[in-house]
Amino acid sequence: MSARILVVDDIEANRRVLKAKLEVQYYTVLQAANGPRALEIAKSEQPDIILLDVMMPGMDGFEVCRRLKADPATSYIPVVMVTALSDSEDRVRGLNVGAEDFLSKPVDDFALMSRVGALLRYNAVASELRQRQASGLGANAIDELAKEEADRPARIFIVDDNARASSRLADVLRDAGHTAVTLTEAGGMADLSGLGVDILILSVTSKTFDALKICAHFKVSAATRAISILLICDPDDRERAAKGLEIGASDIILSPVDKQELLARVRTQARRSRYIEMLRRRVDKGLELSVIDQLTGLYNRRYMMSQLHQLMQRSIMGGKPVSVMMADIDHFKSVNDSYGHDAGDEVLQEVANRLRENVRPMDVVCRPGGEEFLVIMPDTEGDLACAAAERIRRAVAGEPFRVNGGERDISITLSAGVSTISGPNDTISDLTKRADTALYQAKTAGRNRVESVAA
Repeated sequence: MSARILVVDDIEANRRVLKAKLEVQYYTVLQAANGPRALEIAKSEQPDIILLDVMMPGMDGFEVCRRLKADPATSYIPVVMVTALSDSEDRVRGLNVGAEDFLSKPVDDFALMSRVGALLRYNAVASELRQRQASGLGANAIDELAKEEADRPARIFIVDDNARASSRLADVLRDAGHTAVTLTEAGGMADLSGLGVDILILSVTSKTFDALKICAHFKVSAATRAISILLICDPDDRERAAKGLEIGASDIILSPVDKQELLARVRTQARRSRYIEMLRRRVDKGLELSVIDQLTGLYNRRYMMSQLHQLMQRSIMGGKPVSVMMADIDHFKSVNDSYGHDAGDEVLQEVANRLRENVRPMDVVCRPGGEEFLVIMPDTEGDLACAAAERIRRAVAGEPFRVNGGERDISITLSAGVSTISGPNDTISDLTKRADTALYQAKTAGRNRVESVAA
């Protein structure tokens, strides 16, 4: 996977070393010698990853990262802080200002490529979700509520056949506020979905099981695919560590495990997984908003037209006929005038409820707009559609509607027009126009009735 990577360091020799290592793997490298220039390039070039040195004169890496994350135009770009080997405080501080990861100097080739690879996989998913979100709800930086969600403690399951080592890891995680369960404590791995696990820590050094097989199993199973996997690997077994990343592990930790690094990587993985989940929820909500009428919960005009097109095409190609019922609430304006628009909304919502309760599961109930409703009835002849429309009419007129918070009872009726597809040359416009004509006839004939118009 190719990518553009911005390397930020005030020392030219350091930039050249990282540039050479990255270009060998066919990455495109951008360079900045100071913080202000890094901010300019990040905004104009939109790199996939930023490798950011901590110690720079003037504006240090922490301030650069803080500004990157505060700007909606760059807030989503993953930042890897490059720190001195022993500066664990710098690592924690970097994560606090928004960095996704860190690398220790001197930068190890394997660590560099594994971090870059993991971030690119994460960024590919996040980028696709952001694009989908932009076509629905509109792209936004993570709001404060989302940040709180991202930083809440993680639920972690530790799989290691060394009971003492896994217990030590669990104690470190629990002291930091996380929920941690070891394989020994759980007695097995059968109920991970029930535990609601966010992160699986998996020891590649275990002798009694193949950790990479477990990793592969988790990544092909729909129930566990979203769980982040951290591999604990021996420094001399980098080939298996690399294979684990290739299989789908999220990150690696080399043994012996450093406490600060463990907590930092757990925090990073929790943030990533929750950010992805937040984006998925927003995308799902955007898709819902694109087809659902928010007042009544019925399908909107956009979805109605899509379904009509599909069902009419199926009917034309030899399927059963499709019918529609177009309905309109009688004297709806007087409801708004007499009882207020809130009461009008209550009436619309209750009509929607009664429609849903009196149609078949296959029927599609829509609110194209205003006080108008339309029910698409697949596999339905005209006579059956008229009978269904009559059933709906009686359900609406049969009991009074409670409005103004339940303080008033009012009578509501609706008029309906029914039409059925007439042949291969029939169009959506033809079908709905006939239903509208029938609805007009029902209105002029006294309202609270069903009429139909043949082709």
